[in-house]
Amino acid sequence: MLLAIDVGNTNVVFAVFDGDKMAGQWRISSDSRRTSDEYGVWLLQVMERAGLEPKKVKGAVVASVVPQTLFDLRMLAKNYFGCELLIIGAPGTNCGIAAKIDNPREVGADRLVNAYAAWQRYKQALIVVDFGTATTFDVVSGAGDYVGGVIAPGVNLSLETLHKAAAKLPNVGIIPPEKVIGTNTVGAMQSGIYYGYAGLVEGITGRIKAEYGAPMKVIATGGLASLYAKACSAIEHLEPDLTIFGLKALYELNQK
Repeated sequence: MLLAIDVGNTNVVFAVFDGDKMAGQWRISSDSRRTSDEYGVWLLQVMERAGLEPKKVKGAVVASVVPQTLFDLRMLAKNYFGCELLIIGAPGTNCGIAAKIDNPREVGADRLVNAYAAWQRYKQALIVVDFGTATTFDVVSGAGDYVGGVIAPGVNLSLETLHKAAAKLPNVGIIPPEKVIGTNTVGAMQSGIYYGYAGLVEGITGRIKAEYGAPMKVIATGGLASLYAKACSAIEHLEPDLTIFGLKALYELNQK
């Protein structure tokens, strides 16, 4: 079995693969102070509840946008599963995709994983929209190269900032409102954050396509992707576990 770990700014996603099948997936909040033992005790418990035997894990792979977590995750793999942790983006690691931008080292490991996984699946020019702490748009050429992207504030981040900056505005949940015109403060905020980001996605993907000048597919992933796919006609395919499956594919690529 393979342990795949996706470390984001908000959550850490752990998944276990048994062959090609994902046998379990769990989330825990990101905290750079969390120790390998804290990860280990929690992970063994959730695996046990899922009927998975830790001793069957023979490999581990991670993509992290929080570098401070890597030491303890490496110790987690070594001490609890008896294997070395493959770190995507580390020197000597094959990311499966060429980053043809001004400074390739600036690209987050998760974005390269998403780009590689999406291109392997669709084999054409792509825009990968990831609804995470930031809302990112990653552009993959028809040849399978990472050629750039766009970074915008994430949905939850924007909503939290709005609540903190305006004393009279409450903290509201993200739900699709029945109508665009809000007749109260909560309704107006929900409409703004929901349809505002739908417009952001449609506007940016449209501009990317016009600038690229060739047919492109738009893939959505990330925690809120399923919510926004309903409102964004630009989104053609929903891939909620794109990063996790990309980690599995890159682990296998590096074993070769």
